[in-house]
Amino acid sequence: METTLKIGLTYTGSEEKHQNYVQWLKGNDAVEIIKLAVDENNATLVQELDAVVFSGGVDAHPKNYGSNHTGYPNAPANFNIARDDFEIELFQQCMQRQIPVLGICRGMQLINCILGGNLTQDLGEANSIHRNEGADKLHKVKIKEGTLLQQCVQVQEGKINSAHHQCVQQLGKGLQANAVSADGIIEGYEWKEKAGKPFLLCVQWHPERMYTMQLETSPLSKNIRDYFIQEVQQSKAAKA
Repeated sequence: METTLKIGLTYTGSEEKHQNYVQWLKGNDAVEIIKLAVDENNATLVQELDAVVFSGGVDAHPKNYGSNHTGYPNAPANFNIARDDFEIELFQQCMQRQIPVLGICRGMQLINCILGGNLTQDLGEANSIHRNEGADKLHKVKIKEGTLLQQCVQVQEGKINSAHHQCVQQLGKGLQANAVSADGIIEGYEWKEKAGKPFLLCVQWHPERMYTMQLETSPLSKNIRDYFIQEVQQSKAAKA
């Protein structure tokens, strides 16, 4: 009998967007998605989980990368510091428990900050390529040879959906870029040295909703999901 995987998913703030992640992660496998939300104060559930996905959402507060400048272009009217703090605690617990982590968009940015990196607060003119303006943008990314992401997706480049106005500027400690856009924006990262560390893969795009652009079978969506589930299964088996 197939063992059900319990995967935590941070709440993005929108039920519709949350369900995109749920459906994408579940697929046809025995996967139970556990909603992790600051309003429910349920960070302790990490002790029962096999992995955690850090979802997209509102910009992380600049204090998370050593800045007090909150008046940058396209800044949110309201930050969610409580969510930041909640997810910082979650990530630290994931590392302590050595369970797999997948970070998407805001999740990628926040995890980079937790690990000592910083962000470009607004892409300025480059927003025309990357920022959602009523719908996701579509552009290519190049996948770096020899990376975990390349092993996962098995392609050298591909089209992805884009909905961000910030990006990783300086990578956090122990990280390496694994995908880059044509204009030089870091679109993904992973551990540089993976030995002894839990699985970590972070991407700037939204693989969970690439179906809206008829890209649900793209390796930059499907393969990421399938590889992540495989890693969670192996991690769970190793702890049994």
